[in-house]
Amino acid sequence: MKINTRVFGEIDIEETKIIHFPSGIIGFPDMTDFALIHDSEKKSVCAVRWLQSMQEPNFAMPVVDPLAVVPDYNPEVEDELLKPIHITDPESVLVLVTLTVPKDITKMTINLQAPLVINADEKKACQIIVDTDKYPVRFPIYDIIEKMKKEGK
Repeated sequence: MKINTRVFGEIDIEETKIIHFPSGIIGFPDMTDFALIHDSEKKSVCAVRWLQSMQEPNFAMPVVDPLAVVPDYNPEVEDELLKPIHITDPESVLVLVTLTVPKDITKMTINLQAPLVINADEKKACQIIVDTDKYPVRFPIYDIIEKMKKEGK
């Protein structure tokens, strides 16, 4: 399936790579189908990917693996919240968080409060709200990334 994206221009996405969010994502309940796109030309420290909407080509969110910058990230999630995406094997779970990069990149943050949980086997996903103050909506990561660069990680 060809899609003309804002970030990557026209790209071809295999139907088998489309991830379905039965309830959409927070703030965008009508956007239910997405693809994870990697920028293979850019080698970023924390491996930024793009969650590209299949319904709205101009909508894509940068996402990262939270463990790349917060190694002890381990939110507790009620099983009930994961039922719609049929997780049976913990090895098939991929957790990502959204990345916000303002004009002043030193203020970039990730949202640890609302992770995206993906069942990689079934290509189903949901965005959940973690019920704790332990994980903020705006967790600053610029200094962490700079430190990782210096350490060669």
